[in-house]
Amino acid sequence: MANLYPMTTELAMQVGRGVAYVFKNKHHRPKILIGKDTRLSGYMLENAISAGICSMGVDVMLVGPLPTPAIAFLTQSMRADAGIVISASHNPFQDNGIKVFGGDGFKLPDETENFIEDLIFSDKIDSLRPTANEVGKAFRIDDARGRYIVFLKATFPKDMVLDGLKLVIDCAHGATYRVAPSVFEELGAEVILYGVSPNGENINLECGSTHPDLISRAVIAEKADAGLAFDGDGDRLIMVDENGSMVDGDRIMAISAQDLMLGKKLKKHTVVGTVMSNMGVEVALNRMGARLVRTSVGDRYVVEEMRKKGYNLGGEQSGHIIFLDHNTTGDGILTALQVLAIMKKNGKSLSDLTDVMETYPQCLLNVKVREKRDFNSIPLIKECIDDVKNQLGDTGRILVRYSGTEMLARVMIEAEDDQTVVALTEQVAAVIREQLGA
Repeated sequence: MANLYPMTTELAMQVGRGVAYVFKNKHHRPKILIGKDTRLSGYMLENAISAGICSMGVDVMLVGPLPTPAIAFLTQSMRADAGIVISASHNPFQDNGIKVFGGDGFKLPDETENFIEDLIFSDKIDSLRPTANEVGKAFRIDDARGRYIVFLKATFPKDMVLDGLKLVIDCAHGATYRVAPSVFEELGAEVILYGVSPNGENINLECGSTHPDLISRAVIAEKADAGLAFDGDGDRLIMVDENGSMVDGDRIMAISAQDLMLGKKLKKHTVVGTVMSNMGVEVALNRMGARLVRTSVGDRYVVEEMRKKGYNLGGEQSGHIIFLDHNTTGDGILTALQVLAIMKKNGKSLSDLTDVMETYPQCLLNVKVREKRDFNSIPLIKECIDDVKNQLGDTGRILVRYSGTEMLARVMIEAEDDQTVVALTEQVAAVIREQLGA
């Protein structure tokens, strides 16, 4: 929660000092770009981080409320040494967080983050205090939003417009509230807006990508062609088709992969998903001659795999979709533009496009545990998991893992029918509860 440890102004200033130290370039006047979403606490944290950066002799460029992917793009475009985003993504307004991008627009690797953390909690940079004309300055960049809008529109086919499409857009009272309406209106769409009146406290409040039922109802009522729901910092997208049915990140990846395959643009015929991506994506990709590579949960792991192996499409079920040919991180508005372009190019509705994949029934159960022992080290649990794997064969999938933040074991099973999924998930959860239950 913002203004409580560790998300305090004191620590934010130290983060600014640490980032400035790491990215200070001796060959030119260094500069770091700072953006934020619409949370009330963004003002105080922005000032604290800016003060820390300036205290290290580095200049600051302030761009105000803009989506996270805008900061990734602008950091590269404006040749900044680093970019910082103040946001807690889809969390409620009282929370906040700090994300850092390198000068290349990518999130920092773990080793760099750990080095900055070490700087913050040690006295290594306390004595480094430039004075007089060596102290940094802070500047407001007034045209940052316009630069990002131009970039987004350039990712849409130049010979195409959105004339004739009616879109319901929910910006979650977050960072996309001014950018998204401009982009889609300028491209010719008729736009019906929700979540574009931020007051610092209503970000993600019963709206946005975590509450797509809002635009689902609106699409049906307005007889719209599609609905677009962004999260608070604009890096994820959930869509709704003309019938009000949700189109999640898995379906968006499948739609995009098929289009790229047809255009011979899907690098190495591979899409990168996570262990939570529905098995239906894998089946759909195999049918079109492509494959799915899975990573741990988290868009940073998806991007790392894409960069390491040279892939250009990846994402998560939650709506983080990465088109590495266009941007370095998940971008909700950019993703929407790619899908809408596919609709226009093929003269198909969004529901027609979603036929590319069938979602497998999925069941997820959380089990409270007293300790996090390796499942393979507990014979009864290992035996149960192996038995379920054998029962499922090639027609299903089981994933058993611990939560990274809570004392929970998560059991997820996919199969071809609901009854099998529920029965097997409860069976595995029961054995884990018996052996490790809190």
